[in-house]
Amino acid sequence: MPEPDAGGVRSVQRAVELLALYDAEHPSRTVRELVDATGLAKTTVVRLVHTLERCGLLWSRSDGRTVPGPGLLRWAELARTTWQLPESALALLKELSVVSGGEAVHLYVLQQGARVCVARHEGTRTLRHVVRVGEEMPLWSGASSHVLLSRAERADVEAVAAAAPHEDWPRVLWERAQRAAVNGWSVSHGEREAGVSGVAAPVFDRAGRVAAAIALGGPTARFTEQAVAAFSGPLVEAARALTALDCVGGASH
Repeated sequence: MPEPDAGGVRSVQRAVELLALYDAEHPSRTVRELVDATGLAKTTVVRLVHTLERCGLLWSRSDGRTVPGPGLLRWAELARTTWQLPESALALLKELSVVSGGEAVHLYVLQQGARVCVARHEGTRTLRHVVRVGEEMPLWSGASSHVLLSRAERADVEAVAAAAPHEDWPRVLWERAQRAAVNGWSVSHGEREAGVSGVAAPVFDRAGRVAAAIALGGPTARFTEQAVAAFSGPLVEAARALTALDCVGGASH
């Protein structure tokens, strides 16, 4: 295929950003809503919508609202098959939750400037940290981010930290990523949201690269220094077991 020009790349990016506006809270959109949300000209939005409709990625209902199209079903099924963990791995997440007293367990992978949850075990605590599978979280915050960035170059870590609302975050994030690399796990308290804490450890691929971060998350009041110390051992063991299974990103399929 020929190399796309800058305009072609920009059009693709705009189309992807348009699709990203559809979520659980906004399962349908009008053209006016898309224009307001993107800031693009109405003619541009209409052209993008028509293109996405021809590809089956959007669908116009009789009431004038657009919804995700049937063409996404094939990709959704493929993504589910690719990222669904085997039962042995899901059992590890559940076991870690039990050992931690019912805290939520999440598995994150790095995607551009974000971390994405690809698996979870909700836990049994009434007050718990809830992250949906497929949800993106900012890469500049949280123990999982420290772990995912633990082998990154300093310039890359500082570029991620530039999105944080803290002036000194490039230095802080780099230090925490380096500490995660040395310790083999990391902890965070209220970095993204006050009152929420997490403990995370790295999962590696066959080449020894960080493939994912497995994390326990919950209210800061429950993540005391003593509790974190108790969590860290089983967490690292679970991460090692997931590494041995080599199942992140469909490696087992």
